[in-house]
Amino acid sequence: KELKKLAREGYWATSRALRARVYHQLIQQVTCRLVTPDALVYTDVANRLFGKQSVSSHPLPDFLEGCSMPTYCLTVEGVTALKKILICIDNLFPDITYSPILPSLVALLLHYSEEEAQCFENISRLIASNAPHTSYIDQSFLAHQASCMTFGDLANKHCPAAHRLIASTSENVFEVYSEWLSWLFHDLPFNYVIRIFDVYLLEGQKVLYRIALALLKQYRLSVTSTELEGIDIKTDLQAFVQNIGEHVTVDKLLERAFGIRLFSRKEIWLLQMANRKALMERGMTMVQSRHPPSCRQSFHLAVDMQNFSSSIVTAQEMRIIWSWIPERFSLFPPLLLFSTSEDGCSLQRFYSCCEGYEPTVLLIKTTEQEVCGAFLSSDWSERRKSGATSGFFGTGECFVFTVRPEMERYEWVFIKKPELAKAVPRSRQRSPSPSPTSLLSSSPDGRRASSNLLTVPTPQRTKGRLSPFLAIRHFLLPSKTASMFMSGSQEGIIIGGGGGRALTLDAELLWGHTESCETFDNPPLCQENFKVQLLEAWGFQ
Repeated sequence: KELKKLAREGYWATSRALRARVYHQLIQQVTCRLVTPDALVYTDVANRLFGKQSVSSHPLPDFLEGCSMPTYCLTVEGVTALKKILICIDNLFPDITYSPILPSLVALLLHYSEEEAQCFENISRLIASNAPHTSYIDQSFLAHQASCMTFGDLANKHCPAAHRLIASTSENVFEVYSEWLSWLFHDLPFNYVIRIFDVYLLEGQKVLYRIALALLKQYRLSVTSTELEGIDIKTDLQAFVQNIGEHVTVDKLLERAFGIRLFSRKEIWLLQMANRKALMERGMTMVQSRHPPSCRQSFHLAVDMQNFSSSIVTAQEMRIIWSWIPERFSLFPPLLLFSTSEDGCSLQRFYSCCEGYEPTVLLIKTTEQEVCGAFLSSDWSERRKSGATSGFFGTGECFVFTVRPEMERYEWVFIKKPELAKAVPRSRQRSPSPSPTSLLSSSPDGRRASSNLLTVPTPQRTKGRLSPFLAIRHFLLPSKTASMFMSGSQEGIIIGGGGGRALTLDAELLWGHTESCETFDNPPLCQENFKVQLLEAWGFQ
């Protein structure tokens, strides 16, 4: 904790010699694979590869294809050393297929290394780090894309104003977020990036997410929607970061970055793994260096404006809703699973059409022409796993929203206040959830959900399957009503709970009720008692 405080406050920023010693000692303490090349190995390999030849006779590694190579004011000799180290990395780490930030990290380390062999040893330890749930350097295009998706997910949750601005002005939101590492290790001035490097060596990739989020928040403060009309937001963001000194000091930027309350390193790692899995399901491989140009665009298609058809929302409205959902699902186009206009007003029909799809998006249009809905992270078949009392299920990725008269999203209350939910020790079991069957027949404030009406759903674990991102069993929640995401029974559907329910629908899908609830901290999503004109459920193709 003391070291983190010193790094964040720039304690060793005033002395080059002190910073050089600190860097070396910090990196030597990084846990890494047993066989990791050191300075002696570098000397041998460099002599064998280069001998008396000049470095220019050797091509740069394939893993740098299409990547920029910032030199951060290195001398001609320094740039030569940078290229030699990168070529030796390629020789000794053949598994690296794509790594756009490696040149920047090597260039920064060279400034604070006694010799290039020491620089090589230090960067090798960062490459070979095997600390649990900690990553320093993405080493494949798959990992890089997953990190970009993870940043997009975090921006969606922690920078809603900036995210809304980008979603409304950019055809492809992901394309904007895919530049997040370039903001840090290409566009920021040296005196900013070196301070970021100080904390990155101590805290890993999570720090980079924090600082990029802080840049995004700062950018939103500096522009208005009207100023961005007709402007390429990706280029505008890059120019903003390059001129960051006009907007905020490095100390203030770091202070704001560490004021953002992110989830734990493990939770972010789970999200990253889920994003990797989704990319692999779309056909991306570990050894792939980059997308072939022909299929590159297909990985992040927005809602097809020409062919999208809904009786409730327009294509533009669906595009905004799609920008709210986690990146790994927005890889896939929307698929209509159920519609009351085609399938009738039957809850059992709704369940049979939606089961097997995870997640789903629920859209409701009332007879008063109001439109609201919910993003529901779990398969509806989960409702059977908690027995006759039909417990709540779902994860912290669920949210509710309004579309008309205004578009607004209400996420799990702990997204904005993660410090309220402590990480659960492995030995502890998940807290029980109140039974929604009793809530369906209770008063609107839910006061009848007393302790004898609690049920403890058995966590279903599939061998070899990662725990879901924001699964409730990862947290010690202060209230049993904080995790009432979704529930289904023969009597109806409930979404959100605690002090009320965000959405309740009856067994005929004709009548509904909405009110404030503790799970999402939402106001009523439309008139409190409403009649359903149309209801649709969407899945992911």
